[in-house]
Amino acid sequence: MTDEREKSKDFGFVSFENFKDAQKAIEGMNRKVLNGNQVYIGRAQNKVERQSELKHKFEQIKQSKLTRYKSANLFVKNLEDDIDDKLLRREFSLLGTTTSARVVMEAGYSKGFGFVCFTSPEEANKAVIAMNGKTVITKPPYVAISQSKEECQALLTNNYIGGRRQL
Repeated sequence: MTDEREKSKDFGFVSFENFKDAQKAIEGMNRKVLNGNQVYIGRAQNKVERQSELKHKFEQIKQSKLTRYKSANLFVKNLEDDIDDKLLRREFSLLGTTTSARVVMEAGYSKGFGFVCFTSPEEANKAVIAMNGKTVITKPPYVAISQSKEECQALLTNNYIGGRRQL
């Protein structure tokens, strides 16, 4: 396929007489290097099919990341107003390898809580123990393994029935 200036759009279509030949072409050519570029060869898809496939792949990647970092992500609250991402990361990186640190902000001001992610659950647990009660600037932060919104809601639902606390 080319544009109005006869420049390649870097994609094209090939029609086959039968499914078997098309499958052979896909298996033989997919991910091969052609004219210095790796090519993707697959069955032509309409827009809805492509979007569905991309959504499915995105969900798989998202689930993989959630599973991998589930027990390595920490929730940190009771933070000083002037603690930013950089300072939060510096405080926690003394306890292990952090992959990210983020203070939640609204309109440019800290909301007093944030998240720190470690490379392993072991490092995260070590940080929970070490940082709870330790004074950072003038306040002791509360640190716990982060829970998803759904987990928090389920916990609240199980603990409170009809607006009253279950004893």
